[in-house]
Amino acid sequence: MTFNNFKFHKDLLKGVRIAGFKEPSPIQKMVIPIIEKGEDLVGQAYTGTGKTAAFGLPLMDKIAKKEIERALVITPTRELATQVSDELYHLGRFCGIRTITVYGGVGYGRQIALINKGVQVIVATPGRLKDLYKKGKIDSFNPEIIVLDEADEMLDMGFLEEIKEIFEYIPQNRQTLLFSATIPEPIKELANDILTNPQFISVVGEDESTTNNVIEQFYYVIEEVQRDEAIVKLLETEKINKCIIFCRMRREVDRLSEHLKAIGFLVEGLHGDLDQMERERIVRGYRRGESKVMVATDVASRGLDVKDVTHVFNYHIPFDPQSYVHRIGRTGRAGKSGKAITLVSTNEFKELQRIQKEVGADMKLATIVLDENLEDISNNFTSLQTMVEEVDISPIAVDFIDSMEEMDYHEFVERVVTLLIQQKRPSINQLGFDEETVSSMLESYEYKQKTVRKDNRKKKRH
Repeated sequence: MTFNNFKFHKDLLKGVRIAGFKEPSPIQKMVIPIIEKGEDLVGQAYTGTGKTAAFGLPLMDKIAKKEIERALVITPTRELATQVSDELYHLGRFCGIRTITVYGGVGYGRQIALINKGVQVIVATPGRLKDLYKKGKIDSFNPEIIVLDEADEMLDMGFLEEIKEIFEYIPQNRQTLLFSATIPEPIKELANDILTNPQFISVVGEDESTTNNVIEQFYYVIEEVQRDEAIVKLLETEKINKCIIFCRMRREVDRLSEHLKAIGFLVEGLHGDLDQMERERIVRGYRRGESKVMVATDVASRGLDVKDVTHVFNYHIPFDPQSYVHRIGRTGRAGKSGKAITLVSTNEFKELQRIQKEVGADMKLATIVLDENLEDISNNFTSLQTMVEEVDISPIAVDFIDSMEEMDYHEFVERVVTLLIQQKRPSINQLGFDEETVSSMLESYEYKQKTVRKDNRKKKRH
């Protein structure tokens, strides 16, 4: 099957060809015919499966064929709004379809002026869109197709009430499309409120209710103080093209990104405290490969769509299973393979078990073997000799040795080697507990949990 089978407008097909699209993805094959018929839709699909084109192509086909005049796409974040707008522009540019991105953090004037000039597609974040409707600034924009993209992320970010209020300003004679990676109960309720007899489509397999099957998932059980050491080791040993390291708090992002920069990694930090221009600069540089490592919070990176992200690292395990799904969805996109690695301390078994149970994640335990330390090398004279012979002699070292006339050279070398051993020796030679140790830890944890529950039941009876 090719895109020609959909009978799109010839100018839209030109945009599809130049974009390099060859065969429709599963989500595109399933939802495009439904949208073309004018039916409401709930689509469950991961980010990176081609769902922007899945709703964007039929939407723009209807505009190109004069079947509708306007469409509105609502996304949870500014980053995702910009990405969706860019993709729609490139696909529909030969049809003369005008698209604008509307979000907060910038002035109202230019956005309002462009909308009133007659744009056909608005891609907006909920907060700014609600303000524009509430203040009567865009009363003339009455979209005939509405798309809610990444609905579960909007729920997580607290935008559900804004979404409901926005739909009070939009005419009832509309086609509404809702896309979400997961369908929790509040999203089902929202769909019942704003959609009319929707078709339900899911490209999530029966054995993978929430996570993408091309993502390998691993976790390392570590001591709390080993997080930085573990991240550095993983960055050094994994075959990484681009990666994202997720932290819980903004201050963690700042501290970790500075730490990684100091030891030579190409890294940027991204979180909600940065202004919009700075965030856009960081994302552009990351896409271009100017930085290979992105350290980010959940909110700043929701909807972040960057090609060739091979790894996602969870510096801390997320608080809830849905955040885990969204985080690891940044890799393994568009059918490519990816790797998700989570660092878990001995105090986080509860969160680990909850994610494994609710997400159905096949997370494999792993360990990191550290490099042989200098004391081990010193036991092998040949290795030590080779290591010394490969060092280029510094002129400063020559001057220093010349100044050490009173110290015996043999004693001096012994002291230097001893000093190096004391400074370089790692506290451990393996990062992450092995399977036997973790099993024992889990048994102990589960026993304690049972004891706590038993004690609580006794207290209730008394």
